Formats: sequence, structure tokens, C-alpha cells
Amino acid sequence: MDYAAMKAKANREWNFLEQLPQPLIHIGMGTCGKAAGAVAVHAAVKQTLKKIKYLSRIIEVGCIGLCYLEPLMAIRKPGKPFIYYGNLSPEKTEEILKRYILEDDPSPHLAACTLGNGSIEGIPKFNELPMIKPQVRIALRNCGLIDPESIRDYIAAGGYRALEKVVSEMTPLQLIEEIKVSGLRGRGGAGFPTWFKWNATRQEPGREKYVICNADEGDPGAFMDRSVLEGDPHSVLEGMLVAGYAIGAQTGIIYARAEYPLAIRRLEIAIQQAREVGMLGSRIMGSDFAFNISVKQGAGAFVCGEETALIASLEGERGMPRLKPPFPSQRGYWDKPTNINNVETFANVPWIVNHGGAAFAAMGTEDSKGTKVFALAGRIKRGGLLEVPMGITLRDIIFGLGGGIKDDKEFKAVQMGGPSGGCIPATLLDTPVDYKSIMATGAFMGSGGMVVVDATTCMVDLARYFLKFTQSESCGKCVQCRIGTKRMLEILERLCAGEGKTGDIELLLSLGNEIKEGSLCGLGQGAPNPVATTIKYFRHEYEAHINEKKCPAHQCKALIRYYIDPEKCKGCTLCVKKCPVDCISGEKKKAHVIDPAKCIKCGTCLEVCPAKFSAVIVE
Repeated sequence: MDYAAMKAKANREWNFLEQLPQPLIHIGMGTCGKAAGAVAVHAAVKQTLKKIKYLSRIIEVGCIGLCYLEPLMAIRKPGKPFIYYGNLSPEKTEEILKRYILEDDPSPHLAACTLGNGSIEGIPKFNELPMIKPQVRIALRNCGLIDPESIRDYIAAGGYRALEKVVSEMTPLQLIEEIKVSGLRGRGGAGFPTWFKWNATRQEPGREKYVICNADEGDPGAFMDRSVLEGDPHSVLEGMLVAGYAIGAQTGIIYARAEYPLAIRRLEIAIQQAREVGMLGSRIMGSDFAFNISVKQGAGAFVCGEETALIASLEGERGMPRLKPPFPSQRGYWDKPTNINNVETFANVPWIVNHGGAAFAAMGTEDSKGTKVFALAGRIKRGGLLEVPMGITLRDIIFGLGGGIKDDKEFKAVQMGGPSGGCIPATLLDTPVDYKSIMATGAFMGSGGMVVVDATTCMVDLARYFLKFTQSESCGKCVQCRIGTKRMLEILERLCAGEGKTGDIELLLSLGNEIKEGSLCGLGQGAPNPVATTIKYFRHEYEAHINEKKCPAHQCKALIRYYIDPEKCKGCTLCVKKCPVDCISGEKKKAHVIDPAKCIKCGTCLEVCPAKFSAVIVE
């Protein structure tokens, strides 16, 4: 079946679903949904429909971004909008289905929002949700709304229209100019102008060229690329096809980390479907353009997110970076001109072609055009995936879209740029989120992970956590990175163990500068950033660890102690019953005592002590 026939069939099926006389049910079956219990919810939907003897179409969709509400289910009755229900259990799912299908009761008190034409009293609309209202969804335009395993759904939603336009109406140079007008910069972290990389690769001599999609997302707390691949894989394939046409390549490779099995499975399904309808192969859409795509699974080395290390891994070598120049656009995969962009960058491309580069450039700031996808995680009320115009402030993201800090605790910092990024403190919450402004804080945009921490987080321990990650992920090629990060980690571990010494702060900064200057790739150059930024903004916590042998956040076990205030303790014995090591003694209705020699500082006594007493003290 060719593209035209598939497009006609896709539109017919889309119209059929729109006019379906039975309810249509969407279940969020991305990795985040499954982790939250979506598999059990899916089973409950099937069992309930069978029990009440009712026919309904069930479609597994990707993540719509409302991860804090997972698992999610959406039900659409004929002529009505979808109603989204969140935080589901099998029992709650059965209750909702029976009420809505059998009694026409949408249970507004259980609903999260509606989506589509029309409204239902008592239920807010999707676009009115605080987390959704400021968003402009381009890379995420289809995520959670279409069946990611159906090319018909993608085509019916406007998919492959950009490719059709490119091969029938545009020359490669016109296409590159459109991307230049858009101001699209690479969304993988470095923020390099996309058009420049495409043009540089195109200008290199030779017929054999490659397009590589970097899907080796490895930052802790980041799940932007995974969600796009799981929710809308064809958008990435179409972006790669457009890039291939622009630079004169015939081969595309998606380098995806093996820890993303669902994303890889859906990619392979999408590739097979695209091949069957002529989107991949020779004479695409009747033109002279030929292009094929394959998937390569990476073994999970964080350093392979760096493009030259990624290329080495693709060639069967150990993933280690090399000196640049030559750049991949000059000598990349098998020494041939190679263009590398990440998942989000490619997902933006079809939208830019369809709507024009100027429409994309109209959003964002002078230096940072368009939108950016962020993964909001950590101590945040509304964690999830969001896409906002560049230039929005950190405050608007964290306290507006994210709803603020869990349990209404005090905001302390946000870690941006992953383990090679930096921590931005509360005093800089009004910083605009663009490449230049974020870099000025000492952090950087990275691929879009935001990990929010509150006042209970020890910044020395947080820096230790991220440095431990980068130290273990160092490929070992550069001496400064291999040995320097190890020495820095040893110092941080001493500080957290109460063995800090005068001069440790200065030594950390000195080592960090040497590692930055002596490392080939972004991993080593950025590894000291979490330490440098936490020292810059939270130096007093380092000094407390060294000079006072105390952890202000009460997290480093070697630097804290638990005791019971005899004037507050009423001898309720709850702490005695729950203590895992029997280190608390005392008579009933009399003040109790903690034996410091036995105490393992687990915090159980603090958790179970009634708030009206608050007798357990940690210092």
C-alpha cells in the first residue's frame, strides 16, 4: 500500500473512531504509566467490560505528560469529550466504568479533566489545567493522543505531510534555510544550531552520508526522549527522513539505550510500518529520494551520549570520545560525513516544515527559539513532562506548572543539565529558561531534566551523588577525568562521614578546574559542575560539615544524632514498638531514652512520634 492509499485509509479509520457508537477508551501505557500500575488497570478495564457485557475499543497510548496522575484512563462516549481519570486502581477503574457506561454518571469528583469538543459540568478542560495551560506542545503534539503502534493514527493526525511537502516542493537548500529561519538548536544539551550541522554535512563531498538519532538519554531524572519514542515514534522517523533529504544521506541509525525496551519495540514497529507503506526504502513518495532506518541498542554507557563516543560504539569499539576536529559532519560514522541530532530535535522538524520556520521562531527568546521539553521530577507536587516556550522562568515552571514543593516544604534548589549540570538556588528562581541565562548560573540546559530538591536535601550529599554517577560512568580515557573525579568523590565522602578538613573546599574547586581543562568530552568537562555550583550557592553547608561536623539538612548519618526531649515525651511507647534495633528504653507514660551506641539513625522514631508531642529531636 502506498502513502496516498494509506492516508485515505487512515482518515477513514479516524472518522470511524470519531463516530464509534460505543465508548472509546485510552489507557496510558508508557513506561511511567506501567510503573504506576497501568497494566493492572488495563486488565481491570477488559474484565469489567466483559463482566457487564459491553463492547468498547481500547487503545494503548503513550504518556500525555501528567505523570503525577498515573495510571491514567480516558473514556469518550459518542458526541462527548474524553474524560480523564487518574491515580487509578483496578477497583476504582471498575467503579468508574460501571457508573459512566451503565448509569451515564461521569463521576466528576473522580475525574481529572476533559479533552475534545464539548464540556462536562464539574470537570475542568485539559487546556485549563495549571500544568497544561502555559504549554505549547510541538515535540509532544501527539503523545498520549494517538496509538503509537499505528501508522494510520500518525498519518491521520497529519503525519508524513512534512515529508510529502519536502520531496515534492522543496530543494535541500530551501529546506535547510527553513530550519535556519526557525532558529532550532539541538535539544540534546549543547544547543548547536541545527541548520548549521545539516549544512556542514551536506557540503562535505561523497555520496555516502549518515543521519544518526541520539536516543541514549541517560541523565538521572530525565525521560523526555523516552516519552516521545514511546508515544510518537513516527515523528522521530519523519524528522530523520527530512534531515536525510536535506544532507543527501540514504541511511539513518537510531542509537537507543537498551534500558528503554518499550521505546525500542515501538520504534521497530514504526520502522516496519513505514517500510510497508513506502516511507522507507527507494523512491519514497515517487521521488528519487531513498532512505532506510535501523535501531542500534546501546549498552547503557552514559559517555555514549557524547557524539564521538556514540559513533565509536556504533562501529563496535569501546565508547570513548575523540578529539574534534574533525567533526562528525566531516568524518563521522565509518569516517563518512554524519549528522547527529537527538530525539526531541528530530520530533520538532515535521512541525517546522508544516508551519514554517517563522512560526517556530516567533516563540521563545532572541537567543533561544521555540519550545523546550522538560522532565520535572524530585520533590515536586506535579511531576511529569511539559513543553513550554523558551524564556519562561524557573519559578513559573516549578511553582506554576509543577504546583510547588511536596508537603509545602521550602524550595531549596533545582538541578539542571543532569549529572554534568548544576544546582540553581531559590534566589535565582526568576531566571529565564534559555541557553544563555541558565549557563550564567553555572548550570546548563542539558537535555531538559529538572530535579527539584527541598530543604531536607543535603547539598554536599547531592553533589556526592551526582559525582559518584559521573565518576563511575567515566570512560577512563582522560587522566584528569578518570583520576580527578575519583579524588573529588573521596573528599565528598569524607565530608559526609564527618572527616572533612580545612582546605577541602579549595581543593575541590582546584581539582574541578583541572578536570574541566583536561577532559575531551562534556562528561568530564561538566562533572565538577554539581560540586562547583553547590559550593557557590551553599558554601555554608560545606563549612558546617568541615568546621562544625554537622549536616544542616540532617541527612548525613555520621553528622546527626537522635534524642528524645524528656519534657515532651509522654511515654506512648510507639517509638519503642517500631524501633528496628531496640535502642529505645523507658517505662510506659514516662520519658524514654535513645541509646546512641545502638541507634542506626534510621529515622523511624521521628516518623512515628505523634505530631502533638514532637518529642524526637534530630540535630
